[in-house]
Amino acid sequence: MRWVTAILEAVLRVLLPALVEASKPKAEDARPQPVLRDRLRQRVWDTWGRKTACIFLPIVWLLSGGCATRTIYVPDGTPVRLRETVPRAKVWVLDASGTPVAGVMDLPEGWYCLPVPEDP
Repeated sequence: MRWVTAILEAVLRVLLPALVEASKPKAEDARPQPVLRDRLRQRVWDTWGRKTACIFLPIVWLLSGGCATRTIYVPDGTPVRLRETVPRAKVWVLDASGTPVAGVMDLPEGWYCLPVPEDP
């Protein structure tokens, strides 16, 4: 019976650290997934769009006349300056060895935000 316990202990010593490491969020998790986004949009449209568009679009159009938030298109790669502090933003920071680590911080008003282009 001791040998079974010893084998289980050895297997768990190898598997548990690997499982813990695999479950940590990584910088790659935040990478955009346009194919998945398009599939989900199509699925939502197929389920709800055709059925409710004829009912809700006129109502939304009537209610949004002048009350809507103005949206500005910002081209990809263009830096933007924060107008107000963003509390508890989830961020990736680099540790001393240059490894991305998940963190939470307040982004103060006036800071610039810009995307880092992916390596070609």
